[in-house]
Parts: sequence; structure tokens; C-alpha cells
Amino acid sequence: MRYGMVINLHKCVGCYSCVIKCKQEHFLPPDMTWGKLMIAETGTYPDVIKHAYPVLCNHCQEPACLESCPTGATQQREDGIVWIDQEKCTGCKNCVDACPYQIRTFFSDRRDYFHNQGSTEYEKLAEKLYPLKNDIVIKCDFCMDRIDEGIKKGLKPGVDRDATPACVNICPAKARYFGDLDDPESEVSKLIKEKDAVQLHPGFGTEPSVYYIYSDVMPEDRLISLTSYPGSAKYSMSLFLMTAKQVHQDENNGSPELVDSETVEAKES
Repeated sequence: MRYGMVINLHKCVGCYSCVIKCKQEHFLPPDMTWGKLMIAETGTYPDVIKHAYPVLCNHCQEPACLESCPTGATQQREDGIVWIDQEKCTGCKNCVDACPYQIRTFFSDRRDYFHNQGSTEYEKLAEKLYPLKNDIVIKCDFCMDRIDEGIKKGLKPGVDRDATPACVNICPAKARYFGDLDDPESEVSKLIKEKDAVQLHPGFGTEPSVYYIYSDVMPEDRLISLTSYPGSAKYSMSLFLMTAKQVHQDENNGSPELVDSETVEAKES
């Protein structure tokens, strides 16, 4: 059993529903999101194309964050979900630095949406249902509480909504899929095989559990512009290898891989 997700970039329209629903589901404070949406544009006016790239914790099979945590706060369940025990987290940020995808967030303290006006009823509920310690690291947990509660009711994650991550349920374009990567008959396993879905940065050896079905080949001669994001998502354009990089058909086995422009030029020469 290893839970994973497939995101079909053919279908993603960049509506931010996944980002907002995640924030609502986990009662996240201002300026903080677990799921993020990176926007890039290619082409020259007026022939410009907008590309939307949703990103979240990859719940790697070999997570670098797990090895870097000195207190055992970062843990991995038998079903592959990587989560953080905030009672053990000291806020050292080792995991933030170790994560190749820079998708972890340091939480200092919960502040109100409306400064100096007190907490809204929503914020009071958030503090009650999802209390957070100060000065810890938090991230996407694949809605593991939702999954666990659903399984107790006999539901199947990825099939039944009440046992499936909120971001998958809310997507109006049906661009997200969730299920057991170890089950060859699951929808996610079939999509990965049939659509040649790819992982981000496979060269890091972390074995991500999130796969992407690419909509087209990114042109290597275009510099991709990203929108500005709060927190760690503002770190670098390298996350999606979007600067002069592309999905390339490997000459040896025909499988798609993410490579940079220098590799492409070397193969073509």
C-alpha cells in the first residue's frame, strides 16, 4: 500500500480551487498554503499560453526530510504518507532545507486575518479543531485524518469522496486522481502507465508519490515567468525545471523525463 496522486496538466485550468480548499480544510492562517499553484507563460504577445502547475508535498518513498529530522518529528506511515508530529518538532528547519521541492512551511504563530479586531468565529473554530504549536514546520499530509476516518467506515481512498484528499474532491476540472500506487488496477497506476506520467526531479532518488501528466513540451528557448508566491514557494524557478527545460523523450527506453537544455543539446549533437 502506497498512496499517491496524479495531476493531469491537460485538465488543470489554474482556478486555485485546490489551494483554497486545502486552506479551508486545515484551517490554515493568513499567508500560508500547503498546496500551491505556479503559473508560467510561454509565447510572444498576442500568442501567449498560460500554464498552471499545482505543487504539493510529494510524499516521497525515500524522503530526504525524514533523514534530516533530528527529533523524529517527520515520520512516514506504512501507506507512504509523510507527516509531521508537531509535538516533536523543534522548528530547526533541517527538513525545510533538505526538501528538494521546497514545499514545507515554517509556522511561527497564528495571527488573525483582521489585525487588532479579534478572531473571527472561523478563526476560533480553527484554533479549536486544528491547534498549532508556534515555531514548527507544517505541510500537506494528504488529508490523512480524512483518509483514516473514511477507512474506518469501510470507504476506499481515491474512490469514495469521504476518504479522499480535499483537493482531489474539489477540483472542478477533475485534474487530480488519488489512490494506491502499489495496486496495478487502481486509477492512478493505470494513468501513470497509460499517460507516461512523470515525477519531479527523479534524479534526486526520493521516489515522489505525486505524478504529472504533461500537457505539452516546454520550449527550451523560452524563459518562463512565474508569479510571486508567499513563503517558501517564492524560492526558485528550479522546482519545475521551468527555466529552459522540457519534458524530453528518453532515447534509450522511450520514457519521458525532465531534463535541462544542456542535456537536450548534448543528446542532439
